[in-house]
Amino acid sequence: MKKKRYFGRGAMFLLCAFFAVAFLLPTVLTITNSFMAESEINANYGMVFSTTTGGYVSEKVNLKFIPDKVTLSQYITGLIKSPEYLLKFWNSIILVVPIVIFQVAIASVAAYSFTRWRGKIRSGIFFFYVILMLMPYQVTLVPNYLVSDWLGLLNTRWAIIFPGMFAPFSVFLLTKFMRRIPYSLIEAAKVDGAGEWDIFTKICLPQCRSALYSIAILVFIDYWNMVEQPLILLQDAESQPLSVFLSSINAGEIGLAFAMATVYMIPSLLLFLHGEEYLVEGIANSGSVKG
Repeated sequence: MKKKRYFGRGAMFLLCAFFAVAFLLPTVLTITNSFMAESEINANYGMVFSTTTGGYVSEKVNLKFIPDKVTLSQYITGLIKSPEYLLKFWNSIILVVPIVIFQVAIASVAAYSFTRWRGKIRSGIFFFYVILMLMPYQVTLVPNYLVSDWLGLLNTRWAIIFPGMFAPFSVFLLTKFMRRIPYSLIEAAKVDGAGEWDIFTKICLPQCRSALYSIAILVFIDYWNMVEQPLILLQDAESQPLSVFLSSINAGEIGLAFAMATVYMIPSLLLFLHGEEYLVEGIANSGSVKG
């Protein structure tokens, strides 16, 4: 029995290690190749990025993780010589940070209302929120375009920020988490004379810290990588984020694309590493009350 158990654990470990390596391989390849010279990248992957009429790769591609000569020329070009890349990076921050802050704030108030308010009307509204959450963004893209045009917000940052502030996913996740808070805590706070605002700020929000962190991380990553919204709602190329601009880099600047993609990954990686424990706890809905 012990041999079978060890064999099963070993097989599971190897399987998880294989998927972990396969998952991290593109990221590691992007980071290491960003320090390669353009000539070395063309020598290794030239047939992939060249415009051939046949539509297939006729030669083997050399996946290389260690550059022959480390160079920072791609980063110097992208961050110093070509300021449009840095401008697009700040465009991404200007769009995403307000969405994260306001979505978490609005979702907190809405989730508290759904948690404290009982009745059939509340159930109907919450069910409507779930339906909206199940819809992909592409389904609501045309209505958002029409509403933004009607409000005069089209081709402005508010056309992206306003729909992002009221996304239903955060409300759904936070409502499910708040319902795990023991009602005895709320009753005890009422006996001590606490009002609804005190219960919300001093009881519910501290208990939902892990959920708030996980929501902030998920929302940030989701909108940090958005492409369809700015392409449709933000037609001015100077105001579009770097996620859109990366796709416009031509085949002669593959090294620059690797470097800018690496820079673009840094905020998401730092945010994930900072709140990794809260993210896992929040998604698992296990952080209610600790005795």
